[in-house]
Amino acid sequence: MHDRNPLTTSPFHAIRAVDYTVIFVRDMAAMRRFYEGVLCFSLTRELSAGWIEYQIGGNTLALARPSRTAKDAPTPAGSASLQLAFRVAAADVDRCAEELVRHGVVLMEPPKDQPFGHRTLFFRDPDGNLLEVYAEI
Repeated sequence: MHDRNPLTTSPFHAIRAVDYTVIFVRDMAAMRRFYEGVLCFSLTRELSAGWIEYQIGGNTLALARPSRTAKDAPTPAGSASLQLAFRVAAADVDRCAEELVRHGVVLMEPPKDQPFGHRTLFFRDPDGNLLEVYAEI
């Protein structure tokens, strides 16, 4: 019998944050050049040629080859695996856009004020994942 309320007894209520995000990559070299050279993320550790980590605030962003943890096939070219949003100060959205363009990154659209109260900037990493830099305005 299930006489306990699963909404109040679940052990998953102990989860308080997303600790790390893993991007399964197709081209590790291109992704490293982008995340380290363009976005200027500092490499935290490299566990192997198929798993590297960056610390971003209280979260870890890992780049991994799919076979590291699962045997999934890589995401087909032309398909994003995920979207990541990075929050910055309002003035930095435009500065980030300028820096991306300086590095030859194609913007999906120029920085734009959205009706829901964000200034947004969208672009893609070398594997085609959708990235956003935004500020609350």
